[in-house]
Amino acid sequence: VQLQASGGGLVQAGGSLRLSCAASGRTFSAYNMGWFRQAPGKEREFVATISWNSVNIDYADSVKGRFTVSRDNAKNTVYLQMNSLNPEDMAVYYCAAYLGVGISRLSHQYGYWGQGTQVTVSS
Repeated sequence: VQLQASGGGLVQAGGSLRLSCAASGRTFSAYNMGWFRQAPGKEREFVATISWNSVNIDYADSVKGRFTVSRDNAKNTVYLQMNSLNPEDMAVYYCAAYLGVGISRLSHQYGYWGQGTQVTVSS
């Protein structure tokens, strides 16, 4: 599966953005999907994950209550709605796909990655 992330940009603190990740291929609905981010000088970190059927969802504590992950298998797309953004959320955001049982926070389990989209939050 090939992934293309979009929707990043510049937003003021307290604002919102919605990231999208479009997948190619007819088997998108079989993949668990994840969002990760990497800020300059920091390691890539888990943000959110959603199972293939949207039943299981998990968030990093730092984004819980502010971010919402969802997917539309008919459109081969996964979304990350980000509200109440703050400067600590500024990073390159990556979507990733993982074919396995259950959802995962572990980046090494994801075999397919998008190219990343930059999110910049001004204070």
